[in-house]
Amino acid sequence: MAIQAVIFDWGGTISEYAQLELIDMWRLAAAHLSRASGRDEAELTQQLLDAELRYWDGVRVSQHTGTLGDILAAESRALGLDVTEAVVQEAAQKHLDAWTPHIVHHADAVSTLSALRAAGMKLGLLSNTHWPRAFHEHFLERDGLRDLLDVRAYTSHMSHSKPHAEAFRHVLSALGVAPENAVMVGDRPIDDVWGAQQVGMRGVWRPHSGSPPIGDVKPDAVIQELSELPSVISRF
Repeated sequence: MAIQAVIFDWGGTISEYAQLELIDMWRLAAAHLSRASGRDEAELTQQLLDAELRYWDGVRVSQHTGTLGDILAAESRALGLDVTEAVVQEAAQKHLDAWTPHIVHHADAVSTLSALRAAGMKLGLLSNTHWPRAFHEHFLERDGLRDLLDVRAYTSHMSHSKPHAEAFRHVLSALGVAPENAVMVGDRPIDDVWGAQQVGMRGVWRPHSGSPPIGDVKPDAVIQELSELPSVISRF
């Protein structure tokens, strides 16, 4: 069957792998919560870091997802803090601000997506994330990628995360493409490659220094640069 659509993972695939300590992110949120509550900032930082780690452990087990706001709200209840929506939003913005200098899209991302569109491909994005849609849209728009992606799906606004089949079906449905006519490109063998293959898509692995080991997963292709994709897809 002819390939009609290419769906990309975001972090580590379209964007460069950002090796940043989670605790640095949560120090910013804890500073705001500390001022609102009078609680110890270091203690709050550790509580919030632990909350995020528990969140991702839960996602890996259940493949059900949530948002950054969910994490903050749940921990606010656990800590007995009266955290208003305004404080949550301010903390979330600081979280984004801290990440901003570290989010860099690959130099060949725009040219590769443009070439695929010129070849008649529909393009999608499917990201496992707890960030709000606006966070990702900010970076994609900043670097000229947003309008190249016909569908942009974030699991923070969905019921399931990759590798659950429902996450892939959500994007395929939005693109109007059957699984056998679509390719998934990602840096995580289980979440991106194996998950896509289980619904009938082809899976392309784009590894980097922080990628999980390949294990028993057998990608349909392996690339080192996004610019390799058009020729790889033409052979499918």
